[in-house]
Amino acid sequence: MGELVEYIAKSLVDNPDEVSVNEIEGSQSLIIELKVAPDDMGKIIGKQGRIAKALRTLVKAAATKDNKRVIIEIIQ
Repeated sequence: MGELVEYIAKSLVDNPDEVSVNEIEGSQSLIIELKVAPDDMGKIIGKQGRIAKALRTLVKAAATKDNKRVIIEIIQ
């Protein structure tokens, strides 16, 4: 899952070198921490959070085969 989030995030931002993804795996859930440059926060979140919501929807759809709950946290 982390590779998918990282690929999409690097495609959206101006500074792809500053994108980092950290995965924290639990028994039934997976937390993905997405860290981007402060200048790129708006590009990842989007107007009214539309891009962030779309990113979460894509990851949830990809995670259904593993029967895991995926949470994406966007941090600075």
